[in-house]
Amino acid sequence: MIALLVIAILVFLIVVHELGHFIAAKIFGVKVTEFGVGYPPRAFLFGKIGDTEYSLNWIPFGGFVRLFGDDGDKQHGVGSFVDSPRWKQAVILVAGVTMNALAAWLLFSSAYAVGILHPVDSPSPTSRLIVSDLVVGSPADVAGIQVGDDIVALTDDKGASPAPLTPETVLDFVSARAGAALSITYKHLDATTTAIVHPAHAVVASEAGRPAIGVGLVLVTTESLPWKQAFIEGYYQSLGTLEVSIAGLWNIIKTAAHGAPDLQHVTGPVGLVSYVAEASRSGLGYVLSLAGFISINLAVINLIPIPALDGGRLLIVGIEALMRRNAPRLALQLLNTLGVALIIMLMVTVTYHDIIRLVT
Repeated sequence: MIALLVIAILVFLIVVHELGHFIAAKIFGVKVTEFGVGYPPRAFLFGKIGDTEYSLNWIPFGGFVRLFGDDGDKQHGVGSFVDSPRWKQAVILVAGVTMNALAAWLLFSSAYAVGILHPVDSPSPTSRLIVSDLVVGSPADVAGIQVGDDIVALTDDKGASPAPLTPETVLDFVSARAGAALSITYKHLDATTTAIVHPAHAVVASEAGRPAIGVGLVLVTTESLPWKQAFIEGYYQSLGTLEVSIAGLWNIIKTAAHGAPDLQHVTGPVGLVSYVAEASRSGLGYVLSLAGFISINLAVINLIPIPALDGGRLLIVGIEALMRRNAPRLALQLLNTLGVALIIMLMVTVTYHDIIRLVT
């Protein structure tokens, strides 16, 4: 079932991507000869509306849009993609990643509306105080506390404790008890543990004069948000995910330039199974959030200037605009073949790392 859910997420996001190309092509008068769900061979033809055939295909890993004039030297004339102005071609190509970005925004917003973990300013019956950061070698680290753990209680040797339990009250409580033995109760996964910590100076380098135990704390809840607020949070979540995805891609490019690309943390379809399984155990909101994350990554990857990807095709359109003529068809076919080969090599490498992680 988890594998089917992974396939469903990937098919949905790729079909959304292709829908972007489809809508833009229709707007600009470029003929769409086929809109397919899945990849050929064809399993079923839903029907034909205007110039467009709508099909279901046997290989269930995405979808495609076939544009008139997108392949073949003889497809010229009214409605031909290759004969359209360069700016229209560029907009049609960018429309796919735009749809992935919009889909991510909607998915993140839906996740917040359903209910996922998010920070809040004030405590409530459903709020939790979790560890967001940890100083290595600090009293909290020595006690076994980890990032993501829930802080359940904190008391001193006289039985006093901060109330309510918030990042601010804990900070003030700890700062006033340098060297004291504090009993801290925390939950890691499903296990609750109590340990003794002693606040000390110089635990946090930037605030050496303030006693601390070495944790960063944030108050969170899983309460669902109203749709208006959910859309705002979904927007900022989309931007944050975009920044993380671009930074990760840039790191891969830098390490590849030095001859040792870091692909250890890159996940392919096989690796997604474990992530989707974990998200599904946490609830629908987390599945929607993961799908939003994947959608942003698909958008970023598609903009890489590699032939066969939208980024590569945009680069060719830009070169053709500068040359003021179409690139030789044979050269385009060779570049596309090279691009497909690179993508296959990357997928094989990523799948290998996925399998190794699953086995080990």
